[in-house]
Amino acid sequence: MNRPPLTPLADSLPASVPFVGPEALERASGNAFKARLGANESVFGPSPKAIAAMKIAASEVWQYGDPESYDLRQALAVHHGIAPENVMLGEGIDALLGYLVRLYVEHGTAVVTSAGAYPTFNYHVAGFGGNLHTVPYRDDHEDPDALLAKARETGARLIYFANPDNPMGSWHDAVAVQRMIDAVPDDCLLILDEAYIELAPSGTAPALDMSNPNVIRMRTFSKGHGMAGARVGYALGEAENISAFNKIRNHFGMCRISQAGALAALRDQDYLSDISAKVAASRDRIAKIGRDNGLTPLPSATNFVAVDCGKDGDYARKVLAGLLDQGLFVRMPFVAPQDRAIRISCGSDQDMKLLESALPKALAAAG
Repeated sequence: MNRPPLTPLADSLPASVPFVGPEALERASGNAFKARLGANESVFGPSPKAIAAMKIAASEVWQYGDPESYDLRQALAVHHGIAPENVMLGEGIDALLGYLVRLYVEHGTAVVTSAGAYPTFNYHVAGFGGNLHTVPYRDDHEDPDALLAKARETGARLIYFANPDNPMGSWHDAVAVQRMIDAVPDDCLLILDEAYIELAPSGTAPALDMSNPNVIRMRTFSKGHGMAGARVGYALGEAENISAFNKIRNHFGMCRISQAGALAALRDQDYLSDISAKVAASRDRIAKIGRDNGLTPLPSATNFVAVDCGKDGDYARKVLAGLLDQGLFVRMPFVAPQDRAIRISCGSDQDMKLLESALPKALAAAG
């Protein structure tokens, strides 16, 4: 039977997803996980006010969501002290990254990122035929100077840089980030992914400058606000850059329920502060469990901790497998030498007790 051919580009790509979800792993094993510590979700959940708002919105879900996300954009603008024209909502940062790549990348366009950084960005670049150029991490941090140098060398249209970083949890201070922003070539756009910024130390994010057309900043309600399943991300940038999203975005992509929940979450900053404290305590607990087992936890400004297993990636994968076998969902970096670590998301007290029990057994099984 004949079928319509894919485009040559689509035909050349593997059918894959950047991450294998915990649900797929549960289906494969036939067992549910006891602790979900691999996707950097917030087990502490969203604000009760956000839950209440989403319950009300659920009864109105027969209506499409506002395609302009007007109320949420207005509230975000006030919250950040900028104009609504500098804010764009999207179905999580992942979708916004896809829209940005679609806007700026065509066959052969050079794009720069760090080897082992967030892979969904790379997935989008491949999907539009871009040429991905990578630089290594330096001391488990993304390297701004190397990223800029590679961008100049290749004539890159986009640079992807996360601060704080996933998967290592490392971060640069605002002075270093601003220095990078100031050095971006005129014909290049820096994508500054700040998904974890609400959980980072004060002084991590430089001041917002919505007049600069060479940087666009990504934020989300998935991490600190505990709404990963709602898929609410937003971009902050110069007005003309933000307006360009309207050329190609899915205008009805934002769920009405998600919009309502995010608006209520944004208004509950006290809850966010409380969650930040809980995340910090959980980071300390993960670090202690790692040290108690002879491992080295890396400093983190996120809701996870990368724990150095002390050997190579093969050994870390054995440790990871041992945790999975005991019902703990965790992940690890993909690229050496960062793959010597496993990455453990913050969790509840019960999650930490399970980790405390499981980690010594996983290490013993790894040999």
